[in-house]
Amino acid sequence: MANLKEVRNRIASVQSTQQITKAMKMVSAAKLKRATNAIIALRPYATKLKEILGNLSASLEGSSSPFIQEREPNKVLIVTVSSNRGLAGAFNMNVIKAANNLIADKYSEQLKNGNVSIISIGKKTQDFYEKRKYNVIGNNNEVYANLTFENVTKITDAIMAAFVKGDFDKVEVVYNRFKNAAVQFITTEQLLPLAKAEEPVVATKASNVDYILEPSQKEIVEELIPKSIKIQLYKAVLDSHASEHGARMTSMDKATENAGDLLKALKLSYNQARQAAITTELTEIVSGAAALNG
Repeated sequence: MANLKEVRNRIASVQSTQQITKAMKMVSAAKLKRATNAIIALRPYATKLKEILGNLSASLEGSSSPFIQEREPNKVLIVTVSSNRGLAGAFNMNVIKAANNLIADKYSEQLKNGNVSIISIGKKTQDFYEKRKYNVIGNNNEVYANLTFENVTKITDAIMAAFVKGDFDKVEVVYNRFKNAAVQFITTEQLLPLAKAEEPVVATKASNVDYILEPSQKEIVEELIPKSIKIQLYKAVLDSHASEHGARMTSMDKATENAGDLLKALKLSYNQARQAAITTELTEIVSGAAALNG
């Protein structure tokens, strides 16, 4: 009977876990819808802005804007975009692995000299790099409490100011790019200096035209470059936010499925144990009756 009680307790525990994972899946699905709407709404604007900037800035000199000046990457900043919470499968660890690989492959010498810094947007990567004594700058985890362009722009402004000041020679962003609930692509992009297109970016035949610019090409590009940098980081955060909820929904769906499989196995074990207990009791009763008759 002790064994039966133990199995019953395990069944109750797994059923409770299954209910929790189902609820978390539903919550993630609702949040995913909102996050997906946000990134889908931003992408066309970000793509068009990048297209226009690529066509306009290709002919500019590097000195025309401090944000397109190429320098020897002696001091590097890596921006990692993760989440504040776990239970999302390999979502956060993929960002950490990609950032570590980026540092090992491209910036190992800078790391040895102590010239690799980290800005984390998300508690998981923040904790990881702080524990390993990296130079982690600031704490931006609260941005998810109110994820707006203005709040993300505060982070971008600080990064841009540090780049102009010369604190960093190169800035790269590592994040999960959203495709759908089940698929996210780990992505590394150069944030600063803003890469100039060697040839004009032409998305369609219709875009292969000359722009009529007012007041001037230089003034417009100087206005667009900071805006493009801000949009690029905001888009990365929105992509990551949608990817997080997609990964968590998928993870909770798999956990619910696994709990169902475990429940089936436990119920089978419970029935087998109950049958064995009944058989034992019947055997004892028959044996006792036979002994009395004998």
